[in-house]
Amino acid sequence: MAADRRGGQRSGGAGGSSSQPQRRRSAFTPPKRVKLRDEAGSPVAPAKDPDGLAPEPHREDGERLQKVLARAGFGSRRACETLISSGRVRIDGIIVQEQGVRIDPTTQVVHVDGRRLQLDETKLTLVLNKPRLVVSAMSDPEGRRDLTEFTAAHSQRLYHVGRLDYETEGLLLLTNDGELAHRLTHPSFEVEKTYVCRFEAPGGAPRGLVKALREGVELEDGPARADRARVLAQDGHEAVVEVTLHEGRNRIVRRMFAAQGFELTALIRTRIGPVLLGDLDSGGTRELTGRELGTLMAEVGL
Repeated sequence: MAADRRGGQRSGGAGGSSSQPQRRRSAFTPPKRVKLRDEAGSPVAPAKDPDGLAPEPHREDGERLQKVLARAGFGSRRACETLISSGRVRIDGIIVQEQGVRIDPTTQVVHVDGRRLQLDETKLTLVLNKPRLVVSAMSDPEGRRDLTEFTAAHSQRLYHVGRLDYETEGLLLLTNDGELAHRLTHPSFEVEKTYVCRFEAPGGAPRGLVKALREGVELEDGPARADRARVLAQDGHEAVVEVTLHEGRNRIVRRMFAAQGFELTALIRTRIGPVLLGDLDSGGTRELTGRELGTLMAEVGL
């Protein structure tokens, strides 16, 4: 096949190749402005005091903001002071440019360049490349493999964010951050997920398949539509199609293909919001980077 199992495509072709490597576009695009949202996904304005003014983010008994930023990995305190003075830091949705501001990192929300900082060191979020034939649960009454084998090395009690069905593999998030998990699974936040779908297609994928997925197919529990869909590879026997959608109904991708007459032989989730599966081995886990986590939290209004 011309595409690997995670949807990557081989380069090259009759047109030749450039001596200069192409710059890969970043998967992380920070929001232009912080948009705090409540649990239902509705926008929330910064809190105001009885006089109608935004509250002062300074906490007299708090920790210096530049020290908090330095500990979070934004360089020296001098570099963090530059971040602050240039207006790139928000506390509880309010831009802070004054030096010497003190905050309570356990209760106040800090964004840098639109990305949320997770300052609670007790919180942990992992990426798991879930193998096939593993139940998306912490236990299984039928005795099948479950997720506990992938969380045993961590002292925190982690839970899965959403599910992948028994035969589907790929990206699954594990976290002990209940608010983040709630927002990632709540339909109002419309977090996109990308899947690579393999199926038998003698003669190649039919031309109308991708169009049908984009325009919507009728399922027994209502219509379903892909936000994006494209053919990644085909060799006359099999085809690989990449599908992106924000719905989370049970087995929705498999059912969308089945409605068009195709049974998937492999299904892999490769992305949730800004988080990519990448080259993580099957059964492997890794902790989200600060950049990934911050972008993910900002996407769901945290």
